[in-house]
Amino acid sequence: MTDSTANNEKSRNMRKVRQGVVVSTSGDKTCVVQITERKQHSIYKKMITSTKKLHVHDEANETSVGDTILVMETRPMSKMKRWRLVQIVEKAK
Repeated sequence: MTDSTANNEKSRNMRKVRQGVVVSTSGDKTCVVQITERKQHSIYKKMITSTKKLHVHDEANETSVGDTILVMETRPMSKMKRWRLVQIVEKAK
């Protein structure tokens, strides 16, 4: 295995993985996932909740609003989509 191949394998395993809730499935093969993160303020020590919305590639259109899913960072699929669906953790009730 060459040096560049080893670096490529290492970078593939360092992709970010996030868990969030589906808030929209308006596009074809696309869903929008809201990621909620709680962290402590560095100076004031107060807990802060921050949210981000990620556009996710859903090849089979299998998600629905309210599902909890696992997403992984990937190559750019379109203008906004940089994440792909890994698995559905919990279906909406």
